[in-house]
Amino acid sequence: MRQAAYALKLLQSQGELTIASTGKDPTTGQLVTQEYRVEGPVMLFLTTTAIDIDEELLNRSLVLTINESREQTQAIHQRQRTARTLAGLLALQHGEAVRRVHRAAQTLLRPLAVVNPYAESLTFRSESTRLRRDHAKYLTLIDAIALLHQHQRETKTIEHAGKIVEYIEATRDDIALANRLSGEVLGRSLDELPPQTRRLLGVLDGWVRERMRAGALARADVRFTRADARSACALTDTALRVHLDRLIALEYVLAHRGGYGSRFEYELAFDGEVDASAAQFVGLLDVEALRSPSLQGSDQSLQGEKAKLAPRLHPENTPVAPRLQGKRMPRNASADAASSLVAAVALETPLLEPHRATRRNGSAVASV
Repeated sequence: MRQAAYALKLLQSQGELTIASTGKDPTTGQLVTQEYRVEGPVMLFLTTTAIDIDEELLNRSLVLTINESREQTQAIHQRQRTARTLAGLLALQHGEAVRRVHRAAQTLLRPLAVVNPYAESLTFRSESTRLRRDHAKYLTLIDAIALLHQHQRETKTIEHAGKIVEYIEATRDDIALANRLSGEVLGRSLDELPPQTRRLLGVLDGWVRERMRAGALARADVRFTRADARSACALTDTALRVHLDRLIALEYVLAHRGGYGSRFEYELAFDGEVDASAAQFVGLLDVEALRSPSLQGSDQSLQGEKAKLAPRLHPENTPVAPRLQGKRMPRNASADAASSLVAAVALETPLLEPHRATRRNGSAVASV
């Protein structure tokens, strides 16, 4: 994967990939340089159990993760058992029929331009260059939702340069759905902690709080070992090392060396709310503000009307990134989901320098 990451990034950003390779000429038998060219646009779907993904490839993608809770594992086990029954066999046949209908339904969609009459009024966080690509993903998500509803929308036409241009318009409902999805999809992408690492952080935070209440201790006085963490989180030693080392590197956890021959002890430096910071909010406009009578049939901006805006973390006048066409891939639990899954749906975006969102100990970036 790492060897192919550079080629995939070029294909996404430039829309084509050219590779030179040495091969044998079929006529002369001599070695000659042959050029291979692949054209986009491309939809890239990746799954991996790796905790680290190439940062430049990651910020070109939407990141989805599976539910790793015990309840979800129990539900998967039940689904696996049901699949061995007669009802499961019939459900498998029915599922294939449903998939055929869905594939046929997709052929009913035709290429259409999407116009967002509310685009100038939308808001987004803007404290880092990384958010330029994420803003484009957000706008693309709105376009994708509108495109999927093209048969429920009026197809409008306009003449330009002697040609007829067909388009549909995004609605407030499309924006509302995109806002609801963005907190989970884009918010996870902006989180500096992978979901598995954040889950470990949450378990450690609960374990430390319990010890604080039981012994009337300050947070700094509660120490734990790797054995304590393994017992609390039900992780293997290998998985624990990976996630605990990341927490130490990002200063959520402090490592304390014992005396000669003694084992390490750890202190949880994180003092924020794990649940509140699980998904990063992206400073989106409250859709109710778009229902203002002053915006009916108007494209005027809401920038500056703070009373009608949802709380956000960015300054005024967020720059608008180019609108791109893309699709959102749903997150589903399947019967064979036995390992961590990261689904990356690649979107073609301008080539920009990546930048990580910053948050330390739950305090540097406030929740919206």
